[in-house]
Amino acid sequence: MVVVYFSRAGENYGVGNVKVGNTAKLAEAIAKETDAPIIEITRNEPYPEGYDEVTSVAQDEQRDNARPQITLNGDTDALDSADTVFLGYPIWWGDAPMPVYTFLEGRDWKGKTIYPFCTHEGSGLASTSGSIADATGATVKTGLAVRGTDAQKNADKTAKAVSDWIAKAGL
Repeated sequence: MVVVYFSRAGENYGVGNVKVGNTAKLAEAIAKETDAPIIEITRNEPYPEGYDEVTSVAQDEQRDNARPQITLNGDTDALDSADTVFLGYPIWWGDAPMPVYTFLEGRDWKGKTIYPFCTHEGSGLASTSGSIADATGATVKTGLAVRGTDAQKNADKTAKAVSDWIAKAGL
């Protein structure tokens, strides 16, 4: 098992300016619950700090179906050997951010199972589970959607959601 996620610190919707992004907090809770190593996907050219500026850049990327260059930070050997991948991202306009697709399309997913998880402010997982399956050919299991405000401000509620999801998945 391994936890891989994309998150963005800085000014975020509903929580203000944060040092640790909403999805990063959720990823940390999953890694703690599963005792799995954690890998962060970072965009080589960081997004702007301000919310309005990042939304403009990210919307352009989504419209253009861009694949920004990324770096994986953490135990990438664990990713190569893991059969189960917890994949996390925020939902931006009903989809995962484009760096997540760069990550997905740059790997061989044969024999892997992906458990998606996201932070959002009302859209849940949207249609990302299907998009992940289409991009990878991997087995995609039931995901976990947690409001970003909860991930950022309510650690107990987030930990319970993670624990319940992991138990229901039988992991």
